[in-house]
Amino acid sequence: MRIFVTGTAGFIGFHLARRLLEAGHQVDGYDGMTTYYGLELKHARLAILKGMSGFRQHIAMLEDMEALEGAVEAAAPDVIVHLAAQAGVRYSLENPRAYVDSNLVGGFNVLECARKHPVRHLLMASTSSVYGANERTPFREEDKADRPLTLYAATKKANEAMAHSYAHLWAIPTTMFRFFTVYGPWGRPDMAPLKFVEAIESGRTIDIYNHGKMERDFTYIDEKAVRNYVDMQKGDAPRTLADSDLLMRLTGYRPSTSVADGVSALVDWYRDYHAKR
Repeated sequence: MRIFVTGTAGFIGFHLARRLLEAGHQVDGYDGMTTYYGLELKHARLAILKGMSGFRQHIAMLEDMEALEGAVEAAAPDVIVHLAAQAGVRYSLENPRAYVDSNLVGGFNVLECARKHPVRHLLMASTSSVYGANERTPFREEDKADRPLTLYAATKKANEAMAHSYAHLWAIPTTMFRFFTVYGPWGRPDMAPLKFVEAIESGRTIDIYNHGKMERDFTYIDEKAVRNYVDMQKGDAPRTLADSDLLMRLTGYRPSTSVADGVSALVDWYRDYHAKR
């Protein structure tokens, strides 16, 4: 199968592309290589993919419709998986235009490509941040998501709405993923798990926002860490808990990796990766 994946230099896109290549699929990756975080990690991910049979890369921005459409046309994909985006809840307070350009314009361009070059399935990344100010937890797919707390969440919710209209108008089979704080080996350095690992490994204090009065679907506490309880940051939600019943009913799969196992794998990767630098 031919699969077009945006964001293969990114955390989730890299893992997906590697898994697809290992399964024998052809993967075309599309990456803007933005400097939201260091490019060294992105290049290291891509180096692994480039060493695998069946991978082809395109370097251009999502906002560049001519480049994106040319890449999709060359790939002639059966499936498009759109994972590239301007990520980060807090960064949207500093550079909101990046979210409009990448997430809104870029998301629209991907939808247009799926319309002009019909695919068997379009899969697009959203985020648990769209649940925003919802107070009922765990969050469910059927819950309303019309009170985003940040522009990042608003752009992702807009992607969902645009994708719904395109699916309806052009009969494009479409699935949106509301990811909940993805972490693990090769993870984003701006995310809490890897920030904690880096701080602990170097003996620095870790900041714990809202003085620890927050809930997530993962928590890792180790008395190796010197903890510093601080105020909650703007845009953060105090609780993000997922209900996976619908996923189980539809696919027969329910995520089951324990936080202890996941964080252990993250630490192992971090030590191995940095030992080779």
